[in-house]
Amino acid sequence: MKSLTRKLVLDIPERMQFVNITSEVDRAVADSRVSEGLCLVNAMHITASVFINDDEPGLHEDYKKWLEHLAPHDPKRYQHNRTGEDNGDAHHKRQIMGREVTVAITDGRLDFGPWEQIFYGEFDGRRTKRVLVKIIGE
Repeated sequence: MKSLTRKLVLDIPERMQFVNITSEVDRAVADSRVSEGLCLVNAMHITASVFINDDEPGLHEDYKKWLEHLAPHDPKRYQHNRTGEDNGDAHHKRQIMGREVTVAITDGRLDFGPWEQIFYGEFDGRRTKRVLVKIIGE
């Protein structure tokens, strides 16, 4: 069995932003030399997400509006913010969008359906963040 662990480092200037990380994950898969296996990609922050979807700007704007409607950035709204934080909404947004994705590796490549891409979703940005990529297989 082969394995590779890589941590991606992202500088996220916006409070809420989606970053396509597919090419970085593709590079890690190639570097791993795994032909058949699995690739786990997860956000290493509790106010961030990793998800798979289409790389279409209108869809991303729709997600941002939808998430803001479900969990608005309102520091007075969340019990969590009584600790001195202002990111209670970001925790909720992460819960909705999910922590991680797992993608099959077939013939040494990510085995995606049409239009699928991997995104890092940030909900409390404006600083450096990390993503774990773990690849295992033969």
